[in-house]
Amino acid sequence: MLKIGILGGGQLGRMLLQAAANYPVETFVMENDPECPAAHLCHHFTNGDIKNYEDVYRFGKGVDALTIEIENVNVEALEKLENEGIKIYPRPSVLKTIKSKILQKEYYRSNDIPTAAFVITNNINELRLQQDFLPAVHKLGEGGYDGRGVRIIKTKDEIEKGFDKPSVLEKFIPVHKEIAQMVAINDKGETALYPPVEMIFDPRLNLLDFQFCPAEIETRILWKVEAIALSVVRNFKSPGIFAVEMLIDKNGDVFVNETAPRVHNSGHHTIEAHYSSQFDMLWRVMLNYPLGNTEHILPSAMVNLVGDDGFSGEVKYEGLDEVLKTENAFVHIYGKKETKPGRKMGHVTIMSRDKQDLLHKANKIRRSIAVKSV
Repeated sequence: MLKIGILGGGQLGRMLLQAAANYPVETFVMENDPECPAAHLCHHFTNGDIKNYEDVYRFGKGVDALTIEIENVNVEALEKLENEGIKIYPRPSVLKTIKSKILQKEYYRSNDIPTAAFVITNNINELRLQQDFLPAVHKLGEGGYDGRGVRIIKTKDEIEKGFDKPSVLEKFIPVHKEIAQMVAINDKGETALYPPVEMIFDPRLNLLDFQFCPAEIETRILWKVEAIALSVVRNFKSPGIFAVEMLIDKNGDVFVNETAPRVHNSGHHTIEAHYSSQFDMLWRVMLNYPLGNTEHILPSAMVNLVGDDGFSGEVKYEGLDEVLKTENAFVHIYGKKETKPGRKMGHVTIMSRDKQDLLHKANKIRRSIAVKSV
């Protein structure tokens, strides 16, 4: 029985372990919190720091293969493990590129992948010299996550909002739609594409609010989206599962925004709404099984449950009873004990053949449920 390790024990690790029940694997998780959501579902839990070289290396030596639930891991330890024969999904070279917004943007440019025009700023003084580049989006080079580390700068008067650290300044693109395309690729280079989803973001938190699948886009644009997503993934030369986030402007031009080299929030709806979920698919890739069926069973909407403003501490969910009465609505609570404003605490997937029904139910759920503290 293969020993598979997961670096990170949050909600993604938990959902990955739930899918592992279908496969003959022995699972190992490392996280610095023994009460993390994934701790009670794995066969073996290790209390350790995924950013620490020694912790990651020791953990990796005890398994046959490793995967991640977040990019912010010690890549140097993974490189050594890979050199010693441990399979890493995705490869450390991919993580090194993705962890840095700067390297990620340069990767797109060097591989002729369409992305917003950009310049690198190493400090606030260099940013001040880029007033002619505005309006733009300033992204922290490393460490940004879940909406943190992104600032929109429209005028020279807003320059001081930017980061005084190495960052990417991207030319602002007037967005018509934001799309995410999940792509799986195995060791043979075979690929499987999920139908793209249309994402609606909370402008205050810069977090995914809710989404629809499949996205309503013209066939010619769908072909562009799929071709670009495949180009992004294939050029990494690594097996794994990837979420390629793209922007579509009013002219139908498509630009890659960011890529996540792992299971992703934009793929959570696949648990119920698709024949093979993103979590099931990653196990198939790691175990060298045939890639799964990515077709949707029914169109779906997904609503993120995030901590309400003004509430921090032990979590309390209000309105769950009303949501659970909703036909074809599936509630996922991530098992995090404490909430804080903007923290992802769960999601709800709704399935229906009718787009208006999905929209109605998604909005009803957003109004019905509140994530507060005791």
